[in-house]
Amino acid sequence: MRGTTMDEIERPYDGCGKCLLGVRRLSRVKAATTSPERQREDVLTAVAVIGGHIIDWPDDWELSGATDPVTRPSLGPWLRDERGPYDGLVAAAVDRLGRNVVDCLNTGYKMRDEKKVLVTYGHDGAWNLDDPADENRFTMEAWGAQMELRAIQRRNRDATVKTRAAGRPKGKPSYGFQYVRRVMGGRIEQVELHPHASEVLPNVARRILADPESVTCSSEAARLNRAGELSPADHLAVMYGKPAGGRPWSPQSLKNILLPEATLGYLMHRNKPVLGREDGHPVRLCEGLWDRATHEALRSAILSRKAPWARRSNREYLLTTVALCGQCHTRLYTQTSKDAPPRYTCTARNKGWLHAQHCRPAPLVNAHMLDAYVEEWFLRELGDGVIYETVYDPGNGIAERVAETRASRERLRADREAGLYDALTRVRGVSRLPPQTALCGQGRERTARGLGSWPRLA
Repeated sequence: MRGTTMDEIERPYDGCGKCLLGVRRLSRVKAATTSPERQREDVLTAVAVIGGHIIDWPDDWELSGATDPVTRPSLGPWLRDERGPYDGLVAAAVDRLGRNVVDCLNTGYKMRDEKKVLVTYGHDGAWNLDDPADENRFTMEAWGAQMELRAIQRRNRDATVKTRAAGRPKGKPSYGFQYVRRVMGGRIEQVELHPHASEVLPNVARRILADPESVTCSSEAARLNRAGELSPADHLAVMYGKPAGGRPWSPQSLKNILLPEATLGYLMHRNKPVLGREDGHPVRLCEGLWDRATHEALRSAILSRKAPWARRSNREYLLTTVALCGQCHTRLYTQTSKDAPPRYTCTARNKGWLHAQHCRPAPLVNAHMLDAYVEEWFLRELGDGVIYETVYDPGNGIAERVAETRASRERLRADREAGLYDALTRVRGVSRLPPQTALCGQGRERTARGLGSWPRLA
């Protein structure tokens, strides 16, 4: 029988009719987990039973079972017929295919209609969804996986609500902050500023406030990329012991970090501060990256930019908007392509500009070479010079209290407009309560029964 040895179980596609894909999935990959190895052993065992072999492992790690298999990063292209031929799927269990009845049945019926094999560990042979007994069993296992998913989601929601009501955070920390736990994997005891990230963002804020016309989120994202600063996603991965993925800063992600009130150290829910039950003020987890006055000034500086032509480049090129053509003195532009490195070039003559009609030959230079040359010249000529910096000063604290009061007033006004304080209704200048109770002038509660008229409020 073929497929009885490890060498035969894993080999390339050969058109034998049993060239299968080993499907593995895991929602959370931790250092102590052995699920990938156990899933691999179960898949190989199931493949050996039917005499097939594995041609590829479309593994989807850190992916919820609620994700449709067709949209998975690794398995999806195979199901969409974008990766080449295969003869079926093998999984350690039905819940590795998905935790949704509809998604599992759609995947199973796709294999049946295309005359492909569907195998899971623990089931005798391949699934035959034309057989009512096999179809019912497959549906029941998919239903069990969905019920388990719904139970997990309900527990997570309840835990999140209780944690938020207690004034504690849950989930991932915002950039610039870190969680402190007494034991690894335990509950969050407190929130603190991250030693390094809490210096990166205030520096960005100071630069934007000092020169909001020239310094933008795009230019700052490019500067952070040139400086080698870890992006928020990579910073979070490294903070929890995972390798950085090399993802760059983007202007939108930097903007999404700077604008919310999470930078003030507040507990957030749906992009709004969580209000305390006793005083109605936002729950503060720790000191913020800056105060309220700086926050309002930063929001005003970022949101006031409406002209798209004033946007600075978000690419990590030093000479963007600086390098000029030596022939026609027009600003050089960057060109990128798949088969060549980035380069600076002059496009004025190609655009038909009159002053550049004799710009021949137009300059074309490797971007990294020109950046390195200019950086060396700059450090050699001006490296020891005096550097002046404009610094934004928030003041003596009065502006902070004024800004906090204004923010609370705007929040209460928005709640009033949303109808949260409509228990009392005004009719002809008389305050009326619901028909069950009314408050007399001394504040005592009286029932509405037997009252000749509603009393006025003192």
